[in-house]
Amino acid sequence: MLMNLTLYLDGDAFPNGLKAILFRAIERFALPTVVVSNKRISIGNSELITYIIVEAGPDEADQRIIVMVKPGDLVITADIPLADGVISKKAYALDQRGKFFDEDNVKHYLSMRNLMQELRDSGMETKGPAAFSKKDAHEFANQLNAFLVAQKQQRELS
Repeated sequence: MLMNLTLYLDGDAFPNGLKAILFRAIERFALPTVVVSNKRISIGNSELITYIIVEAGPDEADQRIIVMVKPGDLVITADIPLADGVISKKAYALDQRGKFFDEDNVKHYLSMRNLMQELRDSGMETKGPAAFSKKDAHEFANQLNAFLVAQKQQRELS
């Protein structure tokens, strides 16, 4: 068990293709997990997983996660403002394509997101993200596993 580490999942836009990968990691590392969403989703049945359904709204799940997360926890999200809030609380943020947000890059991603939103709001058509691929799933699995192994080793040395 990874003591003092809770995994939070921003479940509203979590790709179905990652659910089995995440479930295996939760079970393998005996990882307490909280799935927060505004509709019912399932990663799997496990005593390690708690499901929280929040009111409908664009930032309800994000706000709940920010309130609950503690330093050293891991949040899986593609939401950059949520990742920024998580980083400010000294927790870790991993997106669904295997990219970690950190103090050095999250402000850059947030600025780019805000710029693209301004362009869309002004009527410009912009391209969205590329379709989720097997390569993305593989990268997510690799980064999640590497992070959890490193956390386990670090805690065993403590």
